[in-house]
Amino acid sequence: MTTLLWFRRDLRLADHPALAAAAEAGPVLGLFVVDPRLWESAGPVRRAWIAASVLALDAETGGNLVIRYGDPAAVVPATAREAGADSVHLTRETTPYGLARDRRVAAALDAAGVGRVGLGTPYAVDPGTVRTLKGEPYQVFTPFSRAWRGTGWDQPTAAPDVAWVSADADPAAAALLARAIEESPIVLPAAGSAAALARWREFRDADLADYDTARDLPAEDATSRLSPYLKVGAIHPRTLLADLGPGSPGTDRFSTELAWRDFYADVLWHRPDSAWADLRPLAIDYDDAPDAVLAWREGRTGYPIVDAGMRQLRHQGWMHNRVRMITGSFLAKDLHTWWPVGARHFLDCLVDGDLASNCHGWQWVAGTGTDASPYFRVFNPVTQGRKFDPDGDYVRRWVPELAHLPGAAAHEPWKHPTGYEGDYPRRIVDHDQERRTALDRYAARG
Repeated sequence: MTTLLWFRRDLRLADHPALAAAAEAGPVLGLFVVDPRLWESAGPVRRAWIAASVLALDAETGGNLVIRYGDPAAVVPATAREAGADSVHLTRETTPYGLARDRRVAAALDAAGVGRVGLGTPYAVDPGTVRTLKGEPYQVFTPFSRAWRGTGWDQPTAAPDVAWVSADADPAAAALLARAIEESPIVLPAAGSAAALARWREFRDADLADYDTARDLPAEDATSRLSPYLKVGAIHPRTLLADLGPGSPGTDRFSTELAWRDFYADVLWHRPDSAWADLRPLAIDYDDAPDAVLAWREGRTGYPIVDAGMRQLRHQGWMHNRVRMITGSFLAKDLHTWWPVGARHFLDCLVDGDLASNCHGWQWVAGTGTDASPYFRVFNPVTQGRKFDPDGDYVRRWVPELAHLPGAAAHEPWKHPTGYEGDYPRRIVDHDQERRTALDRYAARG
């Protein structure tokens, strides 16, 4: 009897528990559903990356992946009936929308007399698993990470032998994916699990040893750049954790970053409302300043490290993590804008846009989430720039108007006699003044 494997955030063949179980049961029909709600709410960068990743998976299956468009609650049961499948296997979802969608699909499958088997999640440790001795979810990252390491995870497994079943193609869905790639506003990374493994090995061999120190320097290409692959499941974190080798500052720091990813997924699991609302409300006033927010989005705030990051985001669909914190702090605490405004923009632009990591990372900066940077801490964009981009190379790469300024002078063009000869914009706010405004509002919170 045929089994249907519904691919979602697990676009790979290796280390795929649901696929392995389906293949063991018999012939497998692989299905990817372009869900209109998710597709239409994604920005062009994410749509393009999803499309490229799905087509890469199709190639890995020998062209046997069935790609269809529509409401999964209708498409999945219909495809199962068409294939004569007695069960649908899938990787379990953990996001608020994914859980609600899967409940609707499960009800439709029950009505059709088709079984459903969910195995695994996109995380090393399933959200909801790591709890305190009292059985409660962790509120702080450090104790979570200790318990997370103590919980452990399974070893990755090889891709199973699969007897793929073919089905009629949906030309409209295929055309939709092709058009998304054609309309991509950025040059996409190489897609697929082979590209993910190649990138991992390159990073592991060249940069992992120094990761604990070099990862904070945006001018250096010293981060893994694996987040886009983890987002679509082209590689599973188990694969990375199993291949880290002996403990070292670099490997420990990298595994900690994977723990942060699991932590934020865990927070969202327990508090689905925190996707777009304060986990810990601050009860402060925010400004409505559309012109300032537009300047932030376009990278013309007059603060070089902020503008460099926002321009990198626009041109690459990615931003260095340290700079994500700096640009986030500037929007939340210099422009006094509620963090969802920035989180939505990032999700629209990031190739690795992930709901849990993005929105809770923003809350960390804004001071409304778990492990929040103290809510009264305001990042100084000049100090941050001079510390993490000491030679100004990152700024000059993305802000060519400042290419003529030497070294760290690129972070303070207002102090250089020729600082503005390249028509770099003047500062839209005074950081010292806005810092005081932010602190006054925090002090007055109820």
